[in-house]
Amino acid sequence: MKSQTIRRWSFIHTWTSLICTAFLLMLAITGLPLIFSHEIAHLTGDAPEFKEMPAGTPHLDLEQLVRSAEAHRPGDLMQYFGWDDDDPNGVYAIMGKTAGGDPNESHSFMIDARTGEAMETPNANGGFMMIMLRLHVDMYAGLPGKLLLAFMGLLFVMAIVSGVVLYAPFMRRLDFATVRPNKSTRVRWLDLHNLIGVVTLTWAIVVGLTGVLNACADLVIAQWRTDALMTMIAPYKDAPPLAERGPATRLIEISKTTVPGAEPSFIAFPGSRFSSEHHYAVFMKGDTHLTSHLLTPVLIDAQDLHVTATLGRPWYMDALLLSQPLHFGDYGGMPMKILWAALDVLTILVLGSGLYLWWVRRRAAVAVAKAVAVEAEVA
Repeated sequence: MKSQTIRRWSFIHTWTSLICTAFLLMLAITGLPLIFSHEIAHLTGDAPEFKEMPAGTPHLDLEQLVRSAEAHRPGDLMQYFGWDDDDPNGVYAIMGKTAGGDPNESHSFMIDARTGEAMETPNANGGFMMIMLRLHVDMYAGLPGKLLLAFMGLLFVMAIVSGVVLYAPFMRRLDFATVRPNKSTRVRWLDLHNLIGVVTLTWAIVVGLTGVLNACADLVIAQWRTDALMTMIAPYKDAPPLAERGPATRLIEISKTTVPGAEPSFIAFPGSRFSSEHHYAVFMKGDTHLTSHLLTPVLIDAQDLHVTATLGRPWYMDALLLSQPLHFGDYGGMPMKILWAALDVLTILVLGSGLYLWWVRRRAAVAVAKAVAVEAEVA
């Protein structure tokens, strides 16, 4: 590789890395506890404990559970209702002052589907884990924070690509995984930086790109609403405001009939971001580990409960839905979470060693410049 080309790639690698490193370190550190969020909730006692009841105890119907939720948060409006993947007896409810309000101002809690008892989930509304989540998602800056993190993710991918370009000719002179023990500390750290970077290469690109997509989720959802949802609810454009919603009792039955072989993941209530002012939207999931992350929305008229439409999923929504669990290693159970955590720690080492190498190189350049200046003065 020509020296001019090397300098160009080195410039790209240095500055894309430096610009994004502080943000990437923050994302890597906050991402570690988020990988084990379910386990941490159980260890800290923040996961709700359901009463011991005979096996097969029937669940209350959906409208009864909605009424229980509304009684628990009088004055708030129902936004979403979903099912706990860890416990079939658990139902989560999300409520807010308005149906379509800011998700960060909503309140989440669990309901025992057998008794209707509401149980608070502190981690979902505040505390350490919520701080980690908000820092990781938007740095408490809303959409501008998300877009800034998306840009940092793109710089991270550029830094990885430029690093590979620089590493390829370097490795022609050394065997793979060589760390030169007899060289200076800077050279040893350079070898480790390159080695760990190559080992984590594929994972870093996957996490970086899925992170960019997740950071753009608000824009993706807005596009979905404009493209698919608005087309389906066009006949309701001039309809009067919904005076009273129909009972939610049969929503699951109706949705299962509409999408055979699927199970409900969550319900968006009228006025929420994933529905319309006149509809329930029941999001149905598949029965395999992969298809359980792909959701098919069934729009049900909130007044007479007839099915208005079953929305197809555009490719960008599929990409978003699949990227979210992949970003946190939520596809393969605990072994994959441990692998994700180990790779996360290695990435922190790569980022930290990169900063160290830049600082040592800069300090050496400053020392040389001072020495040249002193020599010039003496002369």
